[in-house]
Amino acid sequence: MPKSHTQYVCQECGRTTIQPMGRCPSCGAWDSMVEEIIAPAQDEAKDRAYTPPQSKPVRLSEIEGENQDRWPLGMAEFARVLGGGMVPGSIVLLGGDPGIGKSTLMLQVAAEIAAEKTVLYVSGEESARQIKMRAERLQNAKAAGKLSHPEHLYLVTETNLDAILAHVEQVKPALLVVDSIQTVFMDGLSSSAGSVSQVRECASRLRELAKTSGIAVFLIGHVTKDGMIAGPRVLEHIVDTVLQLEGDRFQSYRLLRSMKNRFGPTSEVGVFEMREQGMAEVTNPSEAFLAERMSDAPGSSIAVTMEGTRPILVELQGLTSTTNFGNPRRTTNGMDFNRLLLITAVLTRRVGLRLAEQDVFLNVVGGLTIEEPAADLAAAVAIASSLNDQPVRADLALIGEVGLSGELRWVAHMDARLREAAKLGFKGAIIPNRLKSKISVPDGFEILEARSLGQAIKLALVTK
Repeated sequence: MPKSHTQYVCQECGRTTIQPMGRCPSCGAWDSMVEEIIAPAQDEAKDRAYTPPQSKPVRLSEIEGENQDRWPLGMAEFARVLGGGMVPGSIVLLGGDPGIGKSTLMLQVAAEIAAEKTVLYVSGEESARQIKMRAERLQNAKAAGKLSHPEHLYLVTETNLDAILAHVEQVKPALLVVDSIQTVFMDGLSSSAGSVSQVRECASRLRELAKTSGIAVFLIGHVTKDGMIAGPRVLEHIVDTVLQLEGDRFQSYRLLRSMKNRFGPTSEVGVFEMREQGMAEVTNPSEAFLAERMSDAPGSSIAVTMEGTRPILVELQGLTSTTNFGNPRRTTNGMDFNRLLLITAVLTRRVGLRLAEQDVFLNVVGGLTIEEPAADLAAAVAIASSLNDQPVRADLALIGEVGLSGELRWVAHMDARLREAAKLGFKGAIIPNRLKSKISVPDGFEILEARSLGQAIKLALVTK
């Protein structure tokens, strides 16, 4: 007869070993290997009768296409990230740092859905009184006007999955919110709540519930110290949609980013502002990020970055200062550090700027994180503007990728970027020289083409 055995599972990536290790050999996380006892499965194959399959293969051409009905949401930014609304029978995972506003956002969404449909909110971390206090605070938001205490919003504090499923059978909700999935456990597993095996099995049961009953399920997930959802690969493959709530804890803005979506575009972004009354939508994020800009200050430039399908104008600030050390410092906030090193090297070697004796600082205003290379030109011009003590034209947007030879390269979605810049009152933009690309230019919008980075800097800086 097989015996039970012990294995050690990494809570970060799911790697299993037969011996305890201080550091996971796969992901490199320290003290993440947790002991789990694996009980032998009973061999019932001989006694189990053959059951014919209930499914039947069907030709693809015979399947009738049906448009998936979505539940409309008054919170347009949340609906935008989901792909246009909430899909019945879907399972969505929402992750984010502690205190970022995950529970607040989901309580607002639950209250909105409960105005017409039954909602069950399951909490495994907070008491019912704590959630009631948060709901009272949200209800006092007179500006929202929609948050109240609907009769169809039910709350239960439970962590046992079997008990949760029993409550679902009794209430029969259209929306189920589980806060959080790491606190839910199954009695049949010997491991503790939050382990990889518990999270995997509980999420699988909830997925089966969503697909068979048509209930929309939202799971709130913890994140690791690196900002990844705990058990990321385990959960991401189970759920239909993965949402990440991001933001700087010193800033009021929050970005809800779609990392995976089977019912809509991926990498879509919704912008919110954390206020005392809850999460408020930011319908025009470009205008909000540029509200406090000093247009005549050297070292300030405007980049047009794409967040999903939405163009957003953001201010980049560069600062150079004579170094007091042998090695100059390179510091960046909101942009990849290696990208800053590349831009600095191109400015030094190809443009001829003396940055070897300068500390270089680069900051993305508003707590945003820019990953695409379309902001290279704006970052380079901001650094050159600070070094030469010359401001950048206030009505000019900068779009383009910088190559190692000092050339400017074309970026995607140029039409949408130019329309967004013109919509916010900018008079022109510097873009890479067009070879074969054709774009539609807004009326009255000036296009300045540059082949090299040095040429773009001369066009952008205001001559004193």
